Amino acid sequence: MVESKDNKSSERTLAILEAFEEKRRALTLRELAECCQMPVSTCHALVHTLLNHSYLYQISRRKDLYPTRRILDMAATIVAHDPFLERMTPVLEQLRNETDETVILGKRQKDQILYLEVLESPQTIRYSSRAGALKPMHSTCIGKVMLASLSPVELTAWLREESLSKVTGNTITSEARLMQDLKEGMRLGYFTTRGENVPDVTAIAVPVPVNNELLGLAVAGPSHRMEPNFDKHVVRLLGAQRKLMPQSIAV
Repeated sequence: MVESKDNKSSERTLAILEAFEEKRRALTLRELAECCQMPVSTCHALVHTLLNHSYLYQISRRKDLYPTRRILDMAATIVAHDPFLERMTPVLEQLRNETDETVILGKRQKDQILYLEVLESPQTIRYSSRAGALKPMHSTCIGKVMLASLSPVELTAWLREESLSKVTGNTITSEARLMQDLKEGMRLGYFTTRGENVPDVTAIAVPVPVNNELLGLAVAGPSHRMEPNFDKHVVRLLGAQRKLMPQSIAV
């Protein structure tokens, strides 16, 4: 398949913004071009467009570049009117307050899990992440929600194409073990990871179908706190699931 010129330009523009996220400092035009692996002339044209639309500004005599606050303000406005999150936030906040642990809402994006919202625990030691983060399917409890929703044929095809890489020492890398774990989650109505994606972190997730979109809702925290309160958190999570079901919330 031949990549269109417009699509290539879009990807390169995103690469420029992501370079600032990765480097976390001002960059020269040449540094940007190197980070994004594109010709300086191409980078210059894209940077010129971003400057003209006030997404970038020059901060020194040598014309170092850095994003403006416009990106943050735009993102905040978009998130504030997200059709999913706008109606779900009160339930997510209540769950976070009840469990005192981090609450995550996620969905499948290609072969990864995309965090749509993360409400972090107020406790000093907590599971920490951010909205927009991408996580593996097989080592996360929300990923298990998504895998369990596949038909046997779809799941077999996915396992054939994907490698169950070891993320931590507890990651399930055996197809047979993963299949058994998914069956157990379907029987219980919730899915669990114990140090499979982040060491010493236990997480529990349930499926939440909203407007023909399957989402996963999870509670995650340090294992030493999660395990003694596991059953209570399951009850609270299932309660939040009921509140978010289609008959309770419509977008």
